[in-house]
Amino acid sequence: MNGLFQLSVIIPVLNEEANLRELLPLISAHGGKFVVDLIVVDGGSKDNSVAVAQEFGAKVFELKEASRARQMNLGAKAAQGNTLYFVHADTRPLPSFAMDIQEARLRGFRAGCYRYQFDSDHWLLKINGWATRFNGPFSGGGDQTLFISTSLFQKLGGFKPDYCLMEDFELVRRIKKRWSFYIIPKSIVVSHRKYVNNSWLRVQLVNLYIFILFLMGVSPESLKKTYKKHLKHG
Repeated sequence: MNGLFQLSVIIPVLNEEANLRELLPLISAHGGKFVVDLIVVDGGSKDNSVAVAQEFGAKVFELKEASRARQMNLGAKAAQGNTLYFVHADTRPLPSFAMDIQEARLRGFRAGCYRYQFDSDHWLLKINGWATRFNGPFSGGGDQTLFISTSLFQKLGGFKPDYCLMEDFELVRRIKKRWSFYIIPKSIVVSHRKYVNNSWLRVQLVNLYIFILFLMGVSPESLKKTYKKHLKHG
């Protein structure tokens, strides 16, 4: 990678006030000189997400539309760094995240993600986390966060805006067709909140079903409807 490593952290949110109060200070404290942009893109929150993001010094953009793909594209358009780092509000990157990504970029990787572990000691969730170390067809989900060079993101045209679900897997599939995709051998922490109102088995089966439909080319809107139909959301 030529030139100074500059990282733009982009966080799409919808009603994530509490998570932002934890996540933004973490990124600011550990990103150091490498983070040139801390960008929050709100999708029409009804809570104080926007105010909290502003309080912690993030650049805030309001889309008024809960579409992670469109939110992340908007954030990327405003980013100044040569590397983009997309982070969900309920994940907690490691204190070493900026150095980890810089090392991967210096090794020639233009895109990649982390492994993850849940904020739960449940043995079944530990199995989920263990599986994220493999760079297979199920790798690259948004919970693993995603780093990608700005030039590659632009070359690929970003996230496909019509993808209201599986936008992360769709982009990673395009990346893998032509470039190496790197999984940083460290685990970030992910919220297990989707499992609070659904059993482990139910979540796994629904996720597998959605992934199969995705591979079959089912429309993103249909995927979203199916997902919401089969899982309870608290």
